[in-house]
Amino acid sequence: MRRWVKALLWISVGIVLGFPLFSMTYYTMVRTSTPQFCASCHEIRFAYNTWKTSTHTNNAQGFVADCMDCHLPAPHDTVEFFYAKTMHGIKDIFVHFTEGPDAYDHAKAREAAYASFKNDQCQKCHRNILYLPQKRGAMLAHRSVLYPRPGYEKRCVDCHRNLVHVARDRFAYKQLEGNYRGLGM
Repeated sequence: MRRWVKALLWISVGIVLGFPLFSMTYYTMVRTSTPQFCASCHEIRFAYNTWKTSTHTNNAQGFVADCMDCHLPAPHDTVEFFYAKTMHGIKDIFVHFTEGPDAYDHAKAREAAYASFKNDQCQKCHRNILYLPQKRGAMLAHRSVLYPRPGYEKRCVDCHRNLVHVARDRFAYKQLEGNYRGLGM
């Protein structure tokens, strides 16, 4: 068999096997990356309902921050993103089937999530926090977080702790609320 025919045959086999495999993987990642999929688990239902009432869903800008925006690394860090997403999913399924849905402790899970947050996860969406017209105090507070003195490092969630997963009796619309003051102020 000629060399180019053999190469063409291997390329064809690669396409025939690779395209469906890639399509199934991509489809699975897209389908499992929605807040509705996260809410399909009984343990996460509370987090989903509190997310729906928060300003990360209801705001004047019309922007919606999904579960992945806060709880996973940026998707452009492809390997780290897929690893984190897979490990979160495996952990959640394992805990669900070994301990049961009633053993899930929301307070403990919340503290673990806050402990794992890094500032760059918040800054994926909140990029321009040093330019807040008519809010000089907020600009100065954010400057001290972005450019901290050694020993004075802070995380975004130190001040902005109760924004999302807090039980509310009504929807929180940022534009209708009074002036927000972070917890650290």
